[in-house]
Amino acid sequence: MPHRRLTRVKSALLDRFWAPLASAHLLRTIRQIRPEVIWAIPHNWSILPLGSVLPKTGIGFHVTMQDYVDVHGQAKKFGSAQCRRMAESADLLYAAATTRDATSHPMIEDLQKRTGAEAAQMLHAGLEEQDFWFLESKDASHPIEIRIAHAGTILKQEEFALFVKALAQARPVLPLPISLHLFGAHSYATSRWFDPSWMHEHGNLPEEKLLDALRQCTWGFAPMELTDHDPRYNRFSFPTKFIAYLTAGLPVITLAHQDSSMARMAATYKVGLLSHSTDASNLSEQLSGALAIPMPRGKYRAEIIRCARTEFDANRMRHELRGCFSRASSAKS
Repeated sequence: MPHRRLTRVKSALLDRFWAPLASAHLLRTIRQIRPEVIWAIPHNWSILPLGSVLPKTGIGFHVTMQDYVDVHGQAKKFGSAQCRRMAESADLLYAAATTRDATSHPMIEDLQKRTGAEAAQMLHAGLEEQDFWFLESKDASHPIEIRIAHAGTILKQEEFALFVKALAQARPVLPLPISLHLFGAHSYATSRWFDPSWMHEHGNLPEEKLLDALRQCTWGFAPMELTDHDPRYNRFSFPTKFIAYLTAGLPVITLAHQDSSMARMAATYKVGLLSHSTDASNLSEQLSGALAIPMPRGKYRAEIIRCARTEFDANRMRHELRGCFSRASSAKS
């Protein structure tokens, strides 16, 4: 796979040899299975065979657009020309789909503006009815420790280091001890900012155990890039950790550029602290005020539930998705 070395050569090999073979294999599989409808999630190199085959099968298909292909420095890995071609192919596939959805409201707006195609809904992780029952029935209590959770990979070390520096400055003035809890597949124990005296790594937990662990925390931390250096990710993707915190009933500390998808969500629903600050001292003051709230779950519960019900209701999303599949199946020619 193209990564850093010989990206043009590797991309050319994938484009000229692997993509035609993958397209032929996909077409044979479709003819063998004869599906009523196809659900496609264009991602990286899968875009080439999907874009080549699906519009020509005569079978209705639904497209879920998650991350754009030209994010996280993919142009350096794949080659800029190849990356641009895959991005264009993904747009054409999205436009050609019978029905479609995307991962954030800004992405839906962007795709409609550029392709003219409307999406049925924003599709993402969601809360089940038992999760809403937990949010609505769980009594808010006074925490004896401020436990801040971060779930998933730390994509931007600079923003995370800034947060840790600001948090370290705020610790002495807060009424309760603070601990930072990291959940995910990667270890950050060797990072310069890591302090084992108040930071703890829990590894990559199964979904149910992760949810239980998050529910033992006080806040969730959701960072994105504070600059707009990677706008196609920052403005249009939406990290699942934000939804995981809502599911656990946690108020969210959102640290992100003001035009990012997550900042727009946090500005619409007052589920915690939203900051765009790039200065550690200023951020520390904001954290000191927010973390001093004696019962943060109680303060933000109503907005957490409103955000979850409006944007991330799993039952509603499944109902919408089944409707898309039904319409795509009816469109089979």
